[in-house]
Amino acid sequence: MAQGGAKRTARRILSLWLPRLPTDAHSRRHPERRDHPLAAILAERGRLGVAAVNRAAEEAGVHPAMSLADARAIEPALAVFDAEPESDARLLERIAGWCTRYTPWTAPDGPDGVALDITGCAHLFGGEEAMAADLSARLGAAGFESRLAVADTPAAAWALARFGREAPTLTLPRWAGEGILPSPAQRGRGGPAKREGGGNRADILLSPLPVAALRLPAATVEGLAAVGLRRIGDLHAIPRATLATRFGPELLRRLDQAHGRLDEPLSPRLPVPPHSARLALPEPITTAEAIAEALRRLLASLCAGLETTGEGARRLRLELHRVDRRLEDAPQTLAIGTGHLVRRPDALMRLFAQKLDRVEPGPGLELMVLSATEAGPLAAAQAALDGELDGQPELGELMDRLGNRLGERAVLRLVPRQSWLPERSVAAASAFAPAFAATPGGALWPADRPRPVRLLAPPEPIEAMALLPDDPPAMFLWRGARHRIRRADGPERIEAEWWRRDGAPRDYYRVEDEAGRRFWVFRQGLYRPGATALWFLHGFFG
Repeated sequence: MAQGGAKRTARRILSLWLPRLPTDAHSRRHPERRDHPLAAILAERGRLGVAAVNRAAEEAGVHPAMSLADARAIEPALAVFDAEPESDARLLERIAGWCTRYTPWTAPDGPDGVALDITGCAHLFGGEEAMAADLSARLGAAGFESRLAVADTPAAAWALARFGREAPTLTLPRWAGEGILPSPAQRGRGGPAKREGGGNRADILLSPLPVAALRLPAATVEGLAAVGLRRIGDLHAIPRATLATRFGPELLRRLDQAHGRLDEPLSPRLPVPPHSARLALPEPITTAEAIAEALRRLLASLCAGLETTGEGARRLRLELHRVDRRLEDAPQTLAIGTGHLVRRPDALMRLFAQKLDRVEPGPGLELMVLSATEAGPLAAAQAALDGELDGQPELGELMDRLGNRLGERAVLRLVPRQSWLPERSVAAASAFAPAFAATPGGALWPADRPRPVRLLAPPEPIEAMALLPDDPPAMFLWRGARHRIRRADGPERIEAEWWRRDGAPRDYYRVEDEAGRRFWVFRQGLYRPGATALWFLHGFFG
């Protein structure tokens, strides 16, 4: 398992090239054309040209950049279809997403490639060669021809993947495998790479490649060829100042990137979670018990990484990859959230246990990835005398379980709102939202005057009788029941905010009837001779 927060090893980049992406995608939709000469055509500058060909068309002599007329003259049986660059770009994006089964750090690389930062991930699949073989085999089974290479830099991996097999003088050493350039650590341990002889192994592999492998503009490649500089190795004999003066700084920049003298950042297609743990299963698992045990191992590893950095998780995502997952399919995903930062594996496991019955393992799960998509600093908590943590942890876990089962929007709490009107001074908010801050003068709810435990929404009208117009009621009738008042306190005048014109002033009274029941009633509006006062019951005390 690999986890976030661990010390990074030497950088390793895998470059995946799909040289026949348009025709492979078309053949997947039309399997009957797979072995037939096939070309994707695109209109450019008023003529139809060949944009991509399959292997049968290439063997017949048809190549990209040819005009359609010339291609048909070479192969009359050539089948053609309109190229769809936008559709191919979406497919490449899906392939890059599918490649996250190997590493979370993937990104489309040009119109026909994917770059993968496999640093610290290859051992999960048995090493770099085993990972590369698995990736190539899966793409081949899906109908895509691919070439790939692994190196220390994105530029070197890109060059070897696309031009490594075309260099006429390039003979891969035994330690290079199938386009696998050993890391500096491997070369420094006196392993196979070192026993092949001295020198920079990256130079040995890159020198025979054409200068186009440096990702240079076509005009620069043509200019270099015009003066006899056709291979990367030819550039080493020319002073750098001369190259920069004649061909510009871009040539030196690309050359330095290929040899690792200049860093080249690789941006992932999606933000990489700050903490993650992966478990590549040696045998596919299908039972609920095996899935739960694998998840416990992932949680233990992830929480150990969180503890190392002094953080806790608030949102977690579990990805489950089936052995029969296709390129078009997204992995099964389970997500949980908590109202507070957590790094206790047992508490997180209880939340996931509510959702594990949704997993459809099919023929088996071969890879599980757990990520903390939202994390933050988590300080040590003070334990009480009974060993429990302060702050009602049971209530927090209950809220988390309810939120993950019913949805966070279904779990609410009441929070204060700045308004003197009782029905407007309370608002419902998500139980997982940060608590409302108090005003500089204190809490938002007034603490110097009592408020009822329960409020009626809306206030219900009552028939009340008062001895004097401004006195509290001596008796009131509510829902057919008569209440004689024994004690009363008030009034407390409350008015709507000055910018609101939808309410009259209210005079509130706390009253207690002969049975000891206490109510909160108010008279709406100011006293006017000849007008009947309007009374309402708004809440209950106790």
